[in-house]
Amino acid sequence: MPVIYRILLGFLIIAVGAHMIWKTGAYQTWTGPIQFAEEKIGTGGTSSFLKILGMLVCFIGMAVATDLISDILNSFAGLFIRG
Repeated sequence: MPVIYRILLGFLIIAVGAHMIWKTGAYQTWTGPIQFAEEKIGTGGTSSFLKILGMLVCFIGMAVATDLISDILNSFAGLFIRG
């Protein structure tokens, strides 16, 4: 993938993650309450879970933009595939 496309894709992913953090209420109405998050985190668990998920999406976007994602995926694949 050309560098400019990778950087633009990374910024797009970062923007989606930032939007998830900024507009958590909209995502919460789309998903409804997430039972796992409500049980493990407590009251407001769905909101907190979606904010944490948005932060994770931002980090993935940064890894895509800086081309670290390929190294991460290759290392992860190396755990399962020999060679």
